[in-house]
Amino acid sequence: MQTAALTCRAVHWLTTRLHEGLEEAKRRPDRGDISITTVIIWVAVVAGAVLIAGTIAVVISKYNGKLAGV
Repeated sequence: MQTAALTCRAVHWLTTRLHEGLEEAKRRPDRGDISITTVIIWVAVVAGAVLIAGTIAVVISKYNGKLAGV
């Protein structure tokens, strides 16, 4: 019996939140938009970070034996 009450309350809460979110989206349709420039910048940053990390990993693996004595 308690599980049914909790489920009903959870469904009611989710439904209410969904309706509130839809109303907010109707009121402010531009909310959450992201520009293509921002996406391009983030992709470039992540690609650069992966490239730098890969380069460091290659250099460390290449000179690992020589660095062991340092």
